[in-house]
Amino acid sequence: ALQNVVLLGFSMGTGEVTRYLGSYGSGRVTRAAMLGVIPPFVLKTGDNPEGVDGQVFEDTKAAIVADRYAFLEYLLNNLYNVDTLGPARISEPACQASFIPAHGTSPYASYVCVDSWLTDFRADLPEIDVPILVIHGTEDRIMPVEATASRLPELVKDLRLITVEGAPHHLGWTHPDEVNTALLDFLAS
Repeated sequence: ALQNVVLLGFSMGTGEVTRYLGSYGSGRVTRAAMLGVIPPFVLKTGDNPEGVDGQVFEDTKAAIVADRYAFLEYLLNNLYNVDTLGPARISEPACQASFIPAHGTSPYASYVCVDSWLTDFRADLPEIDVPILVIHGTEDRIMPVEATASRLPELVKDLRLITVEGAPHHLGWTHPDEVNTALLDFLAS
């Protein structure tokens, strides 16, 4: 059996890490790291005024239905902030390499995954009892830092938040030195 496990999630995977620890506890998990987070709850509601307006997500689904390939190109350009970071931090071929597996995904999955972004993780977060590292870009256009990562320190007992100045959602690609240094420091602590 695995022991001393470190969970690492990126983007939608941060929801999986959060829900796992909130539902099943830490057990053999000693810590977790999350990059480009979705938690705590990205949808703006009466009890979550810090969230993003629901129309944004409805518009996203409408764009997927209208022209999924055009939407995926738009999404990937904003995943990497190609307009401001390319070609120095992300080349056109590298961005296109992401497009290849993205366009091979199920159209249905592309559509329904948007609703999964709206999962409310607020009840899971206080249950987390292992050290957590969150690394998030200040220029994340997919999951804005104000609606996500900046809210987590008040909800998790042992959480270290590192914001990477100028980094987009896929900061592991565009800012690998900052991300890898933070991860290695966290694992060594």
